[in-house]
Amino acid sequence: MPAPRSKPLFAWEPSPFIAVGVLLLLTSIVRPEAPPWVLWPFVTVLLLAVAWLAVALMRGGGKANPDQWGDLKTLEGLEIVDAVHVERGVRAVAPVADVHRHQPAIELARLFGGTQQRAVLVPRASRWLSRRYRIGVQLVGGDHPRHAGFLEEAADARWRDALDTWRQQGRYARVPALIVGTARPFTVELDLSGLEAALEGSPPTG
Repeated sequence: MPAPRSKPLFAWEPSPFIAVGVLLLLTSIVRPEAPPWVLWPFVTVLLLAVAWLAVALMRGGGKANPDQWGDLKTLEGLEIVDAVHVERGVRAVAPVADVHRHQPAIELARLFGGTQQRAVLVPRASRWLSRRYRIGVQLVGGDHPRHAGFLEEAADARWRDALDTWRQQGRYARVPALIVGTARPFTVELDLSGLEAALEGSPPTG
């Protein structure tokens, strides 16, 4: 089954805020003296929207790993499969997109983990307020995972379905990563040469 390309509308972060805001605006039209067949259904819908908003706020501060944006707190409890480097005639290196938005995190990853480390690929990641699902890149060479950006579009399209299938099984691929540069702006390159072999059945490594 193909992986979804975007979040369902009900899972999109602004949706409960928009719903409550629209209903609050409608309170200027639906007054307490309105007919019961108008007033009570409206009050019911408003209360449901407020409850939805409360649940969304609590979920945003939850302990899910990865969280609703695809960020990892730890690797504990996850099945990780290492996609080790494979010699190929064609260079299989993919640059990480959106690194300009994550320079502080990349710099810390480089400080604690060095320039050569590994990265976990997390499907169904997204930017804040974006409905578009992407494959997130979490550098894991330091003391804890740090979000470095996303797979660029071509690599995302190639690996999306297979990695999403793993995600549903609680499994994630870990690939070699290289942080390029001695000062900001850093870039990050991923070695995906072993990803196909790993997806074909390598055992998890913990």
